[in-house]
Amino acid sequence: MSMSTVFYRRSCCCVCTSSAVEMVFPLRPVPLSPNVGSSDEALRTEVMVPLDVWLCRDCGHIQLINIVSADMQYTNYRYTTHISRGLPEHFRTLFEDISLRFTPAARALIVEIGSNDGTVLRYFQESGQTVLGVDPAREIAERATASGIETWPTYFTTDLAGRIRAERGPATVVIANNVMANTDALDDMIGGVRDLLEEGGVFVFETQYGVDVFEKRLIDTIYHEHISYFNVKPLQALFARHGMELIDVQRIPVKGGSIRGTAQVVGGGRAVAASVAALIAEEAALGYHQPERFVQFTQEIEALREHIRKVVLDRLADGRRVAGYGASVGSVTLLHYLDLTAALDFIADDAPLGPALTGPGYSIPILPGENLLVRRPALTLVLAWRYAESIMARHQAYRADGGQFLIPLPTLDIR
Repeated sequence: MSMSTVFYRRSCCCVCTSSAVEMVFPLRPVPLSPNVGSSDEALRTEVMVPLDVWLCRDCGHIQLINIVSADMQYTNYRYTTHISRGLPEHFRTLFEDISLRFTPAARALIVEIGSNDGTVLRYFQESGQTVLGVDPAREIAERATASGIETWPTYFTTDLAGRIRAERGPATVVIANNVMANTDALDDMIGGVRDLLEEGGVFVFETQYGVDVFEKRLIDTIYHEHISYFNVKPLQALFARHGMELIDVQRIPVKGGSIRGTAQVVGGGRAVAASVAALIAEEAALGYHQPERFVQFTQEIEALREHIRKVVLDRLADGRRVAGYGASVGSVTLLHYLDLTAALDFIADDAPLGPALTGPGYSIPILPGENLLVRRPALTLVLAWRYAESIMARHQAYRADGGQFLIPLPTLDIR
């Protein structure tokens, strides 16, 4: 398989198509995500894909420009909603929020883009609405359909939106959770949303918030599935290009810092909330529409990187073992950024995606958490650092035996 089949390099902004894109945060190339299906397993030992972050100087959108093939990433996708700690409960609050704000009628059509295992749509189905999921991960879509949530195993496009409307009628609500950031075909997606919505219908989406990614140093959320790191200003421009308007934005804590946005077709009847202009003004005050802000961030994170590396390498130089905790796609970014793929004896994980975390020149065994006491590493690098408190609570015996946890982000902490 050729490199051009695996990924391509875009030459313009994926929101406004401007060619005025500038690299603002350098990251080391990484292998393909462990979420990629098993049929493509060998590629993770062969291909490294650039992961630098770029900024559009015209619209302010933060993005990747080296794009891994969508089919490569999603046709045999492994990740399902229910394995992510706290996400099913969070999506219940999303359902309740939509129901309270927009009161969809019984049998109203609710369509979800990137519906995965149908967790969100099941809440609506149980409430009496008609639901339809769209997701290109074939096996996951088949299982969702078998469980009672009809899911079409394909990508959501303008053409598909036309087919849905012709066969099922217009949608009252279209939902997209953590999927807008994952497409390099935003025009096709948003155009389809516009065409599918009924008069007065709404599009509700959640996505990682760009400000939070950088203010909170969430660098392990930067990986090839996440093409875009949305701030509100570029989102407003994106919807406007398609005859839609962003009418509300809420900041939410999920995934370290996200936003829940609501958009409607222009003239949809709902007023634009003050939150839209307020967040755009806050982004501008923080400097996120200009590349200069990222110079400071890069300097800060590079200094942190060197501090973490010194702690780990000092342990190894003393002849002691170092382990990791948490094997995920974010772990791959973090390990490569820290250049520590050769440092770990093993990675502990409570719900591993496979037997090892692999990439060019390395294969790190993934073992159950009790191996911290069996193998007794002197230091455990908590790759799943947002869950550090619960991880440490489960492994107090390891700490009592002399083991230490290194929490790398947002600042270095050893306990």
